[in-house]
Order: sequence, then structure tokens, then C-alpha cells
Amino acid sequence: MDTTTLAAAQEIDFSMWGLFVQATFTVKLVMIGLLGASFWSWSIIVQKILAYRRARGESDAFDRAFWSGEPLDELFDQIGADPVGPSQRIFAAGMIEWRRSHRTDGALIAGAQARIDRSMNVAIAREAESLQGGLQVLATVGSTAPFVGLFGTVWGIMHAFIGIAEQQNTNLAVVAPGIAEALFATAIGLVAAIPAVIFYNKLNADSDRIVAGWESFADEFATILSRQLDS
Repeated sequence: MDTTTLAAAQEIDFSMWGLFVQATFTVKLVMIGLLGASFWSWSIIVQKILAYRRARGESDAFDRAFWSGEPLDELFDQIGADPVGPSQRIFAAGMIEWRRSHRTDGALIAGAQARIDRSMNVAIAREAESLQGGLQVLATVGSTAPFVGLFGTVWGIMHAFIGIAEQQNTNLAVVAPGIAEALFATAIGLVAAIPAVIFYNKLNADSDRIVAGWESFADEFATILSRQLDS
């Protein structure tokens, strides 16, 4: 490499900010979009980690109260008309239907068991939808960010070849900036995609376990009410 080319290459700013500034307008838009998607993903990840921790803690606390031997009617009266957690809302849905299924003379309306099960299933579906909200964003970012970064790479390389053709020069000072900005776009795409995919799989598995716990509780609660119906 001759001295002139080496000196020109040393003057190029290859820092992350320098690569962003030197990039074309299209590649800059790609980088900004990927960085925005990355921040959005991390905000969802942090929010869901905290929400899942609260849901598990609330479920554990309610399970202890439910199996403490306290009468279910008293537990329901303590929870009140505005339950504060998912497990309490599922329990309240079943108890509300249980009380509504009693006639004024104390007898049960036919089909009470099916209505109670359906009420709790609807409550579980509603809580599961709230619990899993936002995971679709992580899945979308994880699957599309590499391709968006690849688009920035292709555009940057195309711009580099156009520069070579215009200047009729293939030395490092001409080729390096375009190639570097192109690869930087791919790197940002991977930085956005990899955490999104990892945490999507983890959070999706965690939410499945939490929902499975709610479903197990609903089955156990329905079994208790079924015994009372049979008696």
C-alpha cells in the first residue's frame, strides 16, 4: 500500500458515530429504524420480566390463601368486587358464577358446572392475552431485523461500487467507507434481532408456565365446586 493511500485511509473515521455520519441517507434510515426497534424490544423485555415476576408472586400468595382452609365464600368476600391479580380474577369469575347459579330458594340452576368452567376459561383467556401482549413485537423484530440490516448492507455496498465507478479508483480510501457502513448496518440488525429472539423464546415459555398454573388452579377449583354440587 503506497503512502498516499495509507494516509487517506488513516483520515477516515471508523468509529460507530463516524460510520453513521458517513452513511447514505437510506442507510441512516435503516440504522435509525433498527436502533428504534432494539430500544422498543428492550422496553418490552424489561416490562415483561417485571410483569411475570409480579404474576408469579401473586399466584403464590393466592395459592397459600386458597389452600389455607379458609371458607371460599369468606375468601371471596375478602377479595371484593375488584380483584388485584390474575389468580384472584380467575377465582372471582368462578365464584360470581357460582353465586349467580343459586336461586332465591337456595337451589342450583341447571348447568351450573358448565357455566362456572366457561367463566373461568374466559377469565384465563383474558389474562393470558394481557400476559403475552408485546411478545409478537419481539418475534417480529427477531425475524425481520436481520433482513432490514441486510438491506442496508446491500445498499451500502451498491453505493461503494458506484463511488468506485465514479472515481475510477479502487484504493482503500474509496472502498473502505462504503463497505464499513454496509457491514455496520448488518451488525445493528443482529444486535436488534438476537436479544429479541432469545427473550421471545424465554418469555413465551415463562408465560406458558404461568397460564398452565392458572389452568391447573381452575381445574382444582372446579373440582371442589363439583363436589359441593354433587352433595
